[in-house]
Amino acid sequence: MRPFTMNVVQDMREQNILALEHAKRDNRKVVGMYCAFAPQELALAAGAIPVSLCGTRHEPIAAAEKILPRNLCPLVKSSFGFAITDTCPYFRFSDFIVAETTCDGKKKMFELLREYKPIHMMHLPQGTDRPAAVAWWLKELEILKERLEENLGVEITRQNLREAIKLCNRERLVMKRLHEMNRLDPAPLAGLDMLTAIWMKGFNVDKEDGINLINQLIGEIEEIAASGQSPFQPGAPRVLLTGCPVGIGSEKVVRLVEECGGAVVCFESCSGIKTMENLADEDEDKDPLAAIAECYLKIPCSVMTPNPGRFELLGRLISDYQVDGVIDLTWQACHTYIIEDVNVRNYVKDSFGISSIQLETDYSNSDLEQLKTRISAFIEMISGR
Repeated sequence: MRPFTMNVVQDMREQNILALEHAKRDNRKVVGMYCAFAPQELALAAGAIPVSLCGTRHEPIAAAEKILPRNLCPLVKSSFGFAITDTCPYFRFSDFIVAETTCDGKKKMFELLREYKPIHMMHLPQGTDRPAAVAWWLKELEILKERLEENLGVEITRQNLREAIKLCNRERLVMKRLHEMNRLDPAPLAGLDMLTAIWMKGFNVDKEDGINLINQLIGEIEEIAASGQSPFQPGAPRVLLTGCPVGIGSEKVVRLVEECGGAVVCFESCSGIKTMENLADEDEDKDPLAAIAECYLKIPCSVMTPNPGRFELLGRLISDYQVDGVIDLTWQACHTYIIEDVNVRNYVKDSFGISSIQLETDYSNSDLEQLKTRISAFIEMISGR
């Protein structure tokens, strides 16, 4: 049984485009963001609408490859292709872009993107294990605040920041609660539906409406779970997907896992639960910018070195979601994630005695049969666990 609310969730992107058009007519500002490290709270405190711009589709890549090298991450090429072909309404409506130095490909791509939109680049620290890291990131947030105020013609007050923190925390909590519904066995929500619901939050023009919609979806899922129904066959092996971010348009691995009889019950990546784990401190006595800086710097991304937080999170998720196997997905040319896979495989095997598989691919369908063969063999192998 599939929740009826998923039909509404699926249509959210198109509905939000219309809402964004109305917002622009009312002179609302829009801030585009490409990464989980970009702090939505600052855009909200500026009275702007934060939207996700990360490219997850194959179609614009051909146009991007006329300028960018072919041997580059598909996420970078897709993002750039959408911008230069003017085929992403969210990019078109954006008045200001927040970029970040998460990887070399993205930060150099952003240099080219400056020709199309005003962009501010946030410089991430390379690791979080040094005391200076938080101070560094806090300074970056202070600079971003000044740039937003200058470009959008507003003042970002401490009170507005505190209100934005509370709103974003509420969104994180409801999205985490949704994700955790699949801790149940059997899982009551298909992995593709879970991914769709999580991914669409990046396009919400009104976060309150988005929160209410997810609460409605959770209510339906609870009824499905109470009746013992599930979209999966009894005994379907439970799979955790980790690695590079996945979105609608780049979900082929999720589809293949579930077509081959597996149940994707957990998304560890930054398009999944990774960004829902930590809340910003709401203490009225704390500097709200510092609270935001500390919250975002806890995201355990592979661009950080060392990156122990990823393994701490993986361990909890494997236990909490009763995982039978782990799939580590890497987009081609994503060096940080492909190198970190060695440690992921060893950690999963040594700490939990379960199997994992590493898949390196792009956004195209050229390797579907090869992927299906490997995934099918993996699902069969973990089925008897």
